[in-house]
Amino acid sequence: MSELNQIKPPSFIDSFIPVVALVIMLATGVIYFGDNSSFGPNQIALLVAMGIAVIIGLKNGHKWASIEKAIVHGISISLGAILILLAVGSLIGTWLLSGTVPTMVYYGLKIIDPSWFYAATCLVCGIVAMSIGSSWTTAATVGVAFIGIATGFELSTSVTAGAVISGAYFGDKLSPLSETTNLAPAVAGSELFDHIRYMLWTTLPSITIALVLFLIIGFSHSTNTPVNTDSIDTLINTLESTYKINPLNLIPLAILLTLAYKKVPAFPAVAIGAIIGGIWALIFQQELILTMAAEGISGIKAYIMVVWSAFFDGVVVKTGNSEIDELLSRGGMSSMLNTIWLVMCALSFGAVLEHLGMLKKFVESILSAAKSTGSLIASTVATCIGTNLITADQYMAIVMPGRMYKEEYERRGLHPTVLSRTLEDSGTITSPLIPWNTCGAFMFGALALTSYEYIYYCFFNLINPIIAIIYGYIGFKIRKIGDQ
Repeated sequence: MSELNQIKPPSFIDSFIPVVALVIMLATGVIYFGDNSSFGPNQIALLVAMGIAVIIGLKNGHKWASIEKAIVHGISISLGAILILLAVGSLIGTWLLSGTVPTMVYYGLKIIDPSWFYAATCLVCGIVAMSIGSSWTTAATVGVAFIGIATGFELSTSVTAGAVISGAYFGDKLSPLSETTNLAPAVAGSELFDHIRYMLWTTLPSITIALVLFLIIGFSHSTNTPVNTDSIDTLINTLESTYKINPLNLIPLAILLTLAYKKVPAFPAVAIGAIIGGIWALIFQQELILTMAAEGISGIKAYIMVVWSAFFDGVVVKTGNSEIDELLSRGGMSSMLNTIWLVMCALSFGAVLEHLGMLKKFVESILSAAKSTGSLIASTVATCIGTNLITADQYMAIVMPGRMYKEEYERRGLHPTVLSRTLEDSGTITSPLIPWNTCGAFMFGALALTSYEYIYYCFFNLINPIIAIIYGYIGFKIRKIGDQ
């Protein structure tokens, strides 16, 4: 008898146990470690839950060799994201040293009013992401700058992060340059621009509600808490005295956005942006570099060592103001290593559950209860979110549910755009809300805030799936095969 015949399919209880164990451990980690749960506790929880799944798999007849191969394959999927994470770490380091990010913060403090700051943040990030098709690049560049501006205005960085992510994912979702926007119709069998047009029905109401909420929060702050202009003046004066503020400092940003718009792959585009940032630092921030050099090191050696360090270890700026120092001292590949650890643990857990057939078992149970169109769409949304939770990857949250539900949508006469829109309404935009998901981990690394801090303010990401489900139950804009 072959090994395949000896394998016993997992029961629903088998599939349920590792997930419940993970949820309990993650919740315990948050209770005990708070914001530090992403610095190790979450990783251990994922590995222990994976171990529980492995034991169940061995009980059902799977061999360790095949499980290990699945883990290696799962981690290999993340290598592209890991390269991007390392490049973004270097980008943040060199752009802080070159004055690119400080210049964005400086001009932002000059022109943006606190009363509409959150809404402006969301809108600008949306426009940038739509232009370049990348929520990650948007968050790591203009998003970082908006966090700095919020600090200057003494506004909430958590709300700002929510606005950055809301705008970034709104723009990414509607951009024909976005990978997920191309992936969803490819999986569902719909046409790209037909898919984008159909998404407008759920996306535009969601972003409109989000912008209104950000305006309300902004005006509430300006009414109840007058802006402390002293802190803004202090930050502006500190930036002027620390850096050579110049519009030319924004050229690395313009080059990176151009590369992204030209559809240059993310890793080389971000890496080029980081290298240009290092060159710009040598040209425009020579005095700052010399002050950052170690004692006894000067001249060419100082320039090389400080810029080189910015790539792998970020920068440490000492202005005499601890809050400003914290804002300007970041970046480097080393700052992303914890995030990479989290991503690898999460994808290993997801790979084991997929290999052992546990994810498929969940979907079979869900489909048996999805009788109406509304319940089918709600089930798809739940599956996409669940896949994001379990596999920790937004691409998996589009591909797996798309493959699992495609035949059912066709059988019920639903147009492929219904499925592709639902995959985006849930799989794409809920990924940054999950701390151990590749997107949530990336946002943590780029914005220096955990999902637990900003999740309540990602209004677009929270509202969009709800609107998709409501449309399903009331039958609004639910296309049938053959509809024009």
